[in-house]
Amino acid sequence: MANTFKSNVSADIVTSGNTVYTCPSATQTTLIGMTLSNKSAGTVTANVYLTRSSVDYSIISNAPILTGSTLVPIGGDQKVVLEAADEIKVTTSANGSVDVIASLLEIA
Repeated sequence: MANTFKSNVSADIVTSGNTVYTCPSATQTTLIGMTLSNKSAGTVTANVYLTRSSVDYSIISNAPILTGSTLVPIGGDQKVVLEAADEIKVTTSANGSVDVIASLLEIA
């Protein structure tokens, strides 16, 4: 089994349809950290979902991120294990207001 650390970045998250990572086939992935950064002039809210078999499971819901601040929904003691074809999605309350950095360990 090969272990590969990866960093996925997504800029200018919008209010719907943002898949920031999809677990490849024949792979398990551990999401070891995620940072959402508010670069807008006002407070925004964010949602993070794990999507499995077309069903969204909430990781955080309507979490506020103050102007110039970050939210770390995954990291420290919190990890998320993904199976093949699982997706991590992020939405925000304002288009283009948030950037996302996800740190992952793929095991194939």
